[in-house]
Amino acid sequence: MPDSNDSTAVVPEVIDDEAELADGSGVVEAEGAEAPNDGSESVKLAKADGKLSKRDPLAAYMKDVSRYPLLTRDEEHALAVKYVEEGDLDAARKLVLSNLRLVVKIAYDYRQAYKNLLDLVQEGNIGLMQAVKKYDPYKGVKLSSYAAWWIRAYILRYILNNYRLVKLGTTQAQRKLFFNLQKEKSRLAAMGIEPTPEKIADRLSVPVKDVISMDRRLSSGEASLDAPVGGQDGGRPVARVELLEGDGPRVDDMLAEEELGEKLKEKIHEYAKTLEGKEKRIFEERLLSDEPKTLQQLGDSFGVSRERVRQIEKRLLQKLKKYLRDELGDAVLDVYEA
Repeated sequence: MPDSNDSTAVVPEVIDDEAELADGSGVVEAEGAEAPNDGSESVKLAKADGKLSKRDPLAAYMKDVSRYPLLTRDEEHALAVKYVEEGDLDAARKLVLSNLRLVVKIAYDYRQAYKNLLDLVQEGNIGLMQAVKKYDPYKGVKLSSYAAWWIRAYILRYILNNYRLVKLGTTQAQRKLFFNLQKEKSRLAAMGIEPTPEKIADRLSVPVKDVISMDRRLSSGEASLDAPVGGQDGGRPVARVELLEGDGPRVDDMLAEEELGEKLKEKIHEYAKTLEGKEKRIFEERLLSDEPKTLQQLGDSFGVSRERVRQIEKRLLQKLKKYLRDELGDAVLDVYEA
């Protein structure tokens, strides 16, 4: 059973009460756009730029949409009541189809922000279906007025998510700035006031740092990480991604550490050759082996206690440390131990 919440209150979150796109294009009235009385206005919208042919998908869509008749206020109310009380999906379908031209009308106001008008229409149609689902016919509000909020909200969200590859508005303050920053800057300039970030932040009730950040992001275009930048390495173009600093260790540090490790391994094996008897076996089977024996195992093989083996092992480590310092120096060994 569909929701029967207050149709004047249960509306989607719209970016601002009079949100305006960053490029200055207008929007429909806050109270909601009215559906055209006939199909002629919608058809004019589809042909407004004079570039659409009979094979144009938007023209074909408008031709298809114009087949569905508009509803009178009484017909709309009766269908809405039937859907709310009986859950009649056919009634809901008729409500949606009769308002498809309203979606095109609203989407057309955002054509400068997003060039593919059919994508906006598609998102607006989803908003229209949500509006029909939430609409309460007992509140005395026309469906077209209520649906305009849902249609606009879905279109604005789509524009925000697809304006650039990297999303620009992820918080409420950023979304507000995305749609109102350029408008507020123009308004202040027209009043003879310098549009500083502080003044804009105060007028829009957002943090100053968000104003500065959004202004930079809107004024700069996207740059591909694979695009070559100035300067070449051996005649080969250098991509931007190759110049980015990674989060891991530097390559030269990794090579230095690997070289130091090899030298330490070499010196340790040289030290092992100087040992004899129990010390040699303990060093090889306890310290160098991939599967070292326990102190008890070595003690049993020598016929001594495990504590005695531990003492020999400790003395071997002290001798090894002294040997490595003599061979490699204090500084190198200190780096390895760190």
